[in-house]
Amino acid sequence: MKGKSLLSVDDFSREEIIQIFKMTERLKMEQKAGIIHHLLLGKSLAMIFEKPSTRTRISFEMAMFQLGGTSLYLSPKDLQLGRGESIKDTAKVLGRYVNGIMARTFKHKFLEELASSSGIPVINGLTDWEHPCQAISDIFTIYEKKGDEWDKMKMAYIGDGNNVCHSLLLAAAKIGLNIWVASPKEYRPAEEIVKRAKDLSKINKGEVIITDSPSEAVLNADIIYTDVWVSMGQEEEKEAKEKVFKPFQVNSTLLSKASSEAIVMHCLPAHRGKEITDEVIDGEHSVVFDQAENRLHTQKAILAMLL
Repeated sequence: MKGKSLLSVDDFSREEIIQIFKMTERLKMEQKAGIIHHLLLGKSLAMIFEKPSTRTRISFEMAMFQLGGTSLYLSPKDLQLGRGESIKDTAKVLGRYVNGIMARTFKHKFLEELASSSGIPVINGLTDWEHPCQAISDIFTIYEKKGDEWDKMKMAYIGDGNNVCHSLLLAAAKIGLNIWVASPKEYRPAEEIVKRAKDLSKINKGEVIITDSPSEAVLNADIIYTDVWVSMGQEEEKEAKEKVFKPFQVNSTLLSKASSEAIVMHCLPAHRGKEITDEVIDGEHSVVFDQAENRLHTQKAILAMLL
C-alpha cells in the first residue's frame, strides 16, 4: 500500500481494508499501553482545509505527532490557490516539500488534480462526493463492537444520501456487510455509487437495499447510523431539508424496531433534536464517541501504511 492515494473507499481492496483494521488494533493497543510507535519519524503531512473541521483536523494532527511525524495546517489564506495559482503547480511544489497531502475540500476534482500532479500519496479528508477515512474508521468500530461475521449483520443508514453515505455504501459492500439506506426519494445516494456498491456486494456476499422507509431499514438492524441533514455549503436548503427529513429522525421509537443489542452511530457534529435525539445519542446503545476516537487510530494506520 505504500505510495498509494486514498481518494475513495474504492481505492482499497477488501484485503487492504482488513490490513488497516489489523494495524489499527495494534496501534490502538500500543497507545493505550503507553508504547511509543514513531513509524513516521522525519515524515511530513500537508493538510489543506477548505472546510473547517474538529475531528478531521485534530485526529490527523495527533496521528502524525504520535507517529513521530510533522503536520502542516494550510487554510485557503495560507496558499496561493486563492490568488490564481493552479492546483497542478501547487501540487508539484508540495510534492517536493512533504511526504503526503491530506485535503478536506468541496470539489472531489480538486483532490484528483492534487493526486495526479503531486507524485505523493493524497488522502481524502472529505469532499462533497466521499468521506473514506470516516467510513473505514466506522467499519472498524463495527468490527470492534460486533466482530467480523459481516454477512450476519445489518446496518441501517438513515438520512441524507451524502458523501458519508457514499463511502459507507462502498465500505460495507467491500467488506460484505449488509447495508440498508433510508432516504427521501429526492435525497437518495448517487446512482453510480449505488450500482458500484451493489456490484461489490454480490462479490462479497452482502446486500445493498435503498428505501424511503426508515422503519423498514431499521427492522432488526444491528447498527443504526445517521448524519446531519444539512451539510456544509447547503445552508440555504436548511428549512426545506428539515421539513423533508423530519420523519427520518433517529429517536427511541425508531430504535425500538432494531435489534435489542443494536449500536447507534453518528459521524458528528450532531444537530441534537434534528437527525438524532439526546436520549439516543447519550443512551446505552450509542457508540458515537468511541466511533469518534477511532478516527485517530484508523488514520494512524492509514498514514503509516501509505507514507
